[in-house]
Amino acid sequence: MSDLLSLTGHLPEIELAAGEVLLHEDTRTGSIWVLVSGSLDVLKDGVRISTIAVPGAAFGEVAVLMDSDHSATVVAASTARLRYAQDGRAFLLSSPEVLLFLAKGLAARLDLVTRYLADLRNQYAGAPGLDMVSDVLGRLVQRDGPKARPGSARDPDPEY
Repeated sequence: MSDLLSLTGHLPEIELAAGEVLLHEDTRTGSIWVLVSGSLDVLKDGVRISTIAVPGAAFGEVAVLMDSDHSATVVAASTARLRYAQDGRAFLLSSPEVLLFLAKGLAARLDLVTRYLADLRNQYAGAPGLDMVSDVLGRLVQRDGPKARPGSARDPDPEY
């Protein structure tokens, strides 16, 4: 299977200067971007949760697949070059190989989160505040429920 850079070589490119915002959390663009070079910070609620510097990393694909707003803000940590599909949905429908590549990547991320949560449950069984891990694991398996809300949005000061 090809990598995402080779599959997107025909897409137009943009360049961002350090500090420029690619995506704003809770907005909708319908676009998909692929990192060619540089690095991007991913922020959730204003807090940096990761820095991505791997060429071929995709951004915006989850929002396109879920027909939802972007779940994080993405800011150039350094000068960054990206390829983009303005209409991400049409791009995915026109390229089954890209769609399969992204699906495999998302499945790997879901597997990692599931394994991590299962490990937390096993290591800290019975610890206050972690009783919900089994519920989260169950919801990951049956994802037909309401949109997830982080614990901090439900109760900023839980009593553990």
